[in-house]
Amino acid sequence: MGNRRIYLLLISVCCALSCWALHVQPVGDPDKDYTFVDNSGDTIYIFASGIDMRHPAGNTDWYKVDGSLYQSNTDEIFPDDGGYYTLQDGEKEYFYVFSYANYKANTADWSLSVEPKCDATVLTLSGTLPAPLTYSLPDGRLRTVPRTCTVSYTDLAWNESDMQWADSAAVATFEFPDTQFTLPAIYQATDISLTVDNIAQALGLDTDSVSTTLSTPIAVKSHVTSRTEVRGQKGELTNELERPVDESVLTGSAELRIQFYSNPTPAASFFSWRIYKGTALMYTRNDENLFEVFSEPAAYRVVCTVTGTDCPCETCNHDSTEVTVNISVSDLRVPNVFTPNGDGLNDEFRVQYRSIIEFHCWVYNRWGKLVYEWTDPAKGWDGTINGRPAAEGAYFYVIRARGSDANPNQGYKTKAAYRRSQLKTDEMVGIYQLSGDINLIRGKQ
Repeated sequence: MGNRRIYLLLISVCCALSCWALHVQPVGDPDKDYTFVDNSGDTIYIFASGIDMRHPAGNTDWYKVDGSLYQSNTDEIFPDDGGYYTLQDGEKEYFYVFSYANYKANTADWSLSVEPKCDATVLTLSGTLPAPLTYSLPDGRLRTVPRTCTVSYTDLAWNESDMQWADSAAVATFEFPDTQFTLPAIYQATDISLTVDNIAQALGLDTDSVSTTLSTPIAVKSHVTSRTEVRGQKGELTNELERPVDESVLTGSAELRIQFYSNPTPAASFFSWRIYKGTALMYTRNDENLFEVFSEPAAYRVVCTVTGTDCPCETCNHDSTEVTVNISVSDLRVPNVFTPNGDGLNDEFRVQYRSIIEFHCWVYNRWGKLVYEWTDPAKGWDGTINGRPAAEGAYFYVIRARGSDANPNQGYKTKAAYRRSQLKTDEMVGIYQLSGDINLIRGKQ
């Protein structure tokens, strides 16, 4: 039973191959003599020169697509351009043929002109266009085999790894019989080549081309980049929260000192930077690049607009890029113990802070004597007094600090008011008056 199934399968395959072999076939080398096109389901052969079709079943009658007899009792024909069919078992097999030699583009009288615009580049092709490859269906409808041309040029593309504009090959395809082609805006001077056409390429023939040069682009574009001043090194232990340790960061503890670059394309002539705090415009600048110090907690919008001068339309020849900078609200956190035993862990009495612009800390012993003070929140007390290890135990600290979000007119409270304000810290946004015990424990060394 199994062998019979295999035998039946082989018969089916052979029948399928025999039916395929009975189709009308072009004569020649498919790599150079002809090419096949499936146009909306129609079978079309385009020959490099003379047309040669053969029916493998042997002599047969050949008809034109309008039903008239073209040639009878032959297995091979050399027809003119057009549509034909044969009859096999009552079934009509339609096919359409063209000799490319009759439709070859002649670029001798062609010229290509370019018109740069603010948002596009328009190419206009002048000269005698090649005749369209048009054929008639049995019902009389006309169809055209698509013929395309390829436009190639070099434009600018932003290179993220190098952080700069770089040459980038660009290709666009258009369909004849159009003579005006719209490309995207081109941002640099470049040669533009139009190559004809897809059919010649499929046949392996030499393709004609025509070219022009865009010498003065007018479209402009920018790509804003930034470089934030870092504090410290990546991976370094720090007591500052959200410290900027990477040049690319745009969020963090105040103050952020950031250099912005507009990175314009060549046609840019004028620059405008607008800095918004929230929705309110703070100010504008007109330099190509911008340096800004962000101190107050808020969400800032930095908008860069570059403008060209050669565009005939006065309103569109610009490009805007926007980035957002977020400055964090202030924060100050004080530990209650430190262990200066040289193990590299918690060896100093340091606060944790963010967006602090003013700082002073005093440390007193149990008898009220000042043993250490400092004014840089990034630093701390190493547990020594006059170079000698301080005794273990509790010490008393007093801290006064101001965050970048503090009201400029808000001062520190009196001692009595300060005690009350510790219960209502919302009354003193950005103002820190803290005191308490810090325990010095050396432990094992």
